[in-house]
Amino acid sequence: MGLATAAQADARAADTVGEVVAAVDRGDFRQAQSSIDAALAAPGVPADQQRALAFERERMRRIRLDFTLDRAAAMAQLRKSIPDLEEAEFDAWDRAGLIERMDIDGEPRYFKRAIPNLFRLSAEAAARRAPPVKPFSEGPFERLHPHHAEVLAAAAGGATSVAPRRLRVTQSLLVDADAVPAGETVRAWIPYPRAIDGQQEDIRLLGTVPAGGRVAPESTMQRTAYMERTAVAGEPTEFSVSYELTVYGRHFAIDPRRVTATPDDAALAPYLREQAPHIVFTPELRAFSRQVVGDETNPYLVARKLFEAVDRIPWAGAREYSTISNISDYALKAGHADCGQQTLLLMALLRLNGIPARWQSGWVYSDDAVGYDNMHDWGWLYLAPYGWVPMDVTTGQLASDDPALRWFYLGGLDAYRIAFNDDYSRDFVPAKQHFRSETVDSQRGEAEWRGGNLYFDQWDYRFEWQMLPTGNDATSAGGDNFNTTVGETRG
Repeated sequence: MGLATAAQADARAADTVGEVVAAVDRGDFRQAQSSIDAALAAPGVPADQQRALAFERERMRRIRLDFTLDRAAAMAQLRKSIPDLEEAEFDAWDRAGLIERMDIDGEPRYFKRAIPNLFRLSAEAAARRAPPVKPFSEGPFERLHPHHAEVLAAAAGGATSVAPRRLRVTQSLLVDADAVPAGETVRAWIPYPRAIDGQQEDIRLLGTVPAGGRVAPESTMQRTAYMERTAVAGEPTEFSVSYELTVYGRHFAIDPRRVTATPDDAALAPYLREQAPHIVFTPELRAFSRQVVGDETNPYLVARKLFEAVDRIPWAGAREYSTISNISDYALKAGHADCGQQTLLLMALLRLNGIPARWQSGWVYSDDAVGYDNMHDWGWLYLAPYGWVPMDVTTGQLASDDPALRWFYLGGLDAYRIAFNDDYSRDFVPAKQHFRSETVDSQRGEAEWRGGNLYFDQWDYRFEWQMLPTGNDATSAGGDNFNTTVGETRG
């Protein structure tokens, strides 16, 4: 095959992948499957595009696992909270996009978390709930907290890393019994923190189960501890990693008058460009940016306008990220978003406006007595002359008349979060052979065997944590509480 002919074949295959992605996004699964089958049967399809097409087939399977409810099931679930629900009410909320739905081959299918999300998105629906009404779960630092003032007071002299906290963590991954045939090797990756100067330091590995787990190099942007174990018939296959670390609160006192344009620095260039598929400067994104930013040119004030606009998007429980073809675009259009979706949207908007932005994610937690923890995503932006400063748009603005407290999370972080990831969609060490369950983030872990990936419906996870006195070593006692979270959702 000549070079021109080969290039034409590559272009046709790429076009086919794009068409299949669009078909899956609009719920035309039969057409997508037909196109995939035809493309994979054709000669000369490049290996990367074969893999992309195979993933679209897997993406349809995962979407069906997220959109499990038909109309009758969604209404039945809603009637548990609103016993006298009328069909006209359901239809009105449905038409308004408040009950997340995807029409798959013409059949309405509702997101399995659509009903709990409805009560977050609609005050009218929330007011219709019959008592007792369970309050929404919320982290202690999502509202004004004494720790925020502690960080500001400690940073008053100019320090940017203050108020340290130390904790001990054991994170586990439990593969279901008989999910893998007995005698086969199960491979598992569990998130493990990177040392980050001024943010998280003095990381000490306490051990892995099974023993001999391999921690990825410090430079790995999505760092993990890797383990292997042989499956035993009738028994779950368990993996875990235990460690300690010290985490610091961060605060950068940003004076907008000192902020200058982003310097022409090659090191910043990767954080200014599009990063398909989840950071793309679409026409809709550009229009939204113009509407929000207006004539403002000061990078900090531009960032603040964008932060405020994204913060206004209501939080709601999210689909699995691997089922979404462009997360920032989804967050812009869906009418709701979770932490990672909001963060990717803000990153896209910042980059579009010439402000470098990058990803960070991991886990948030609390003091022992509160016992709260959850997965969480946030980010960093670059403001000259300050350099990289943190942002957490999902925690967002705090209710305070003090600007330093109100804008705490645009230039600051609490000391109650572990960062596992300094980028998204990065390769593991050692590399995974099959599709990841979470193609963007890395917080729960990953597992596979030679027969394929093990998806989230084939295993569960535990996150156990205990606060320690600052500066403690691995053998010293901590608090009385050892908190355990099993299978919680993203913050």
